[in-house]
Amino acid sequence: MDASAIRPTVTELRLSSFAAHRGRVLPLGPVTLFAGPSGSGKSTALRAYEALARLGSGAALGEVFPDPAGCVPEVAAPDEQGRRGFRIGCTVDGPEGPVRLDVAVQADPALRIVGERLTAGGRTLLSTALRDPGRACVQAEWHTAGDALVTRAPLPDDLLGTALLPLRVAGTTDGQRQVLAAAEQVVVALRSVFPCDPRPERMREPVPPGEGRLRRGCDNLAAVLHRTRHECTRRHARLTSVARAGCAGPVSEVGVEELTDGTVRAVLGRAAADGPARATPLGRLGDGELRFLALALVLLTGPGVLAVDQAAEVPRALQSLTVLAENLDRALDTAQFRALLALAASICADGHLRLVGEVGEAAAARGVHGVTVVDLVR
Repeated sequence: MDASAIRPTVTELRLSSFAAHRGRVLPLGPVTLFAGPSGSGKSTALRAYEALARLGSGAALGEVFPDPAGCVPEVAAPDEQGRRGFRIGCTVDGPEGPVRLDVAVQADPALRIVGERLTAGGRTLLSTALRDPGRACVQAEWHTAGDALVTRAPLPDDLLGTALLPLRVAGTTDGQRQVLAAAEQVVVALRSVFPCDPRPERMREPVPPGEGRLRRGCDNLAAVLHRTRHECTRRHARLTSVARAGCAGPVSEVGVEELTDGTVRAVLGRAAADGPARATPLGRLGDGELRFLALALVLLTGPGVLAVDQAAEVPRALQSLTVLAENLDRALDTAQFRALLALAASICADGHLRLVGEVGEAAAARGVHGVTVVDLVR
């Protein structure tokens, strides 16, 4: 079986009740673009995906939702106990088939997970519920199919129960093994996520070398290029080739200069027909060119160069990295945007990388093979 067919991947994002979204189901392909006018919830959808990813990685609820009130739908009225909250979820396809995860979070009067459900094949594998509001835990029960049909135990109300199951389930019965396999499929798919929003204003200055993992805002772009130029020569050469489509002038190389103060700066080598080649510091490039280069680097280099935390115990052939690209088309002209989408579609086709981005205008993306456009409306 082809590895890409069994690699765990998130194929659906559900925003049952989250900020401006109500009952929304968003399909996710290898390259997915959320499109729509301002206020349609594009960035909110990305925020929900990132939240699920962080919860799946074991982050505490308060770290994931520092402003939980902003996630509650504006029209949501409190119940008799003054409680308000939100619900999000996803579907993960993989060796265990489609596995659904749904999470209900209480935002007021106290932030806590009040319900979670993990289902596969029509069976509930894990469910949790808040039984005693005075205790910082939920009552959980998971499928056992042994002497007892289910196992019951308390779990913390600030952590995702699905991510805790590998530490709680022994795996001695067929039912327990099914629960473990489904939970691990979800955690593996959610864990490897790189949120990315290149900030040109932070990318123009020289930086100290040595930091070889790209940050979310790509402000250490020069340091990462310094590494890839020496360690990833084939991919770096492809970056140079791609740069010709997104940068003005005859680009011959994406290079790095080591300065006398010990810092490094990225440069574009430009061939000249009437004289010696010259190096243009990236700081002199336009915002669109800088964002194009940074996003191309993200797509070409993968998790070894990006600041992501992958599951080390899972073989690379079964892992997939998802890039969450905020404002994907910001500052890009149509040619740059289409070149970037063509690169993304080419790379994402083998399943090792997936791209979910938000765009203000998707006309240039429609009809691009391998790209799914999800239209959102206010």
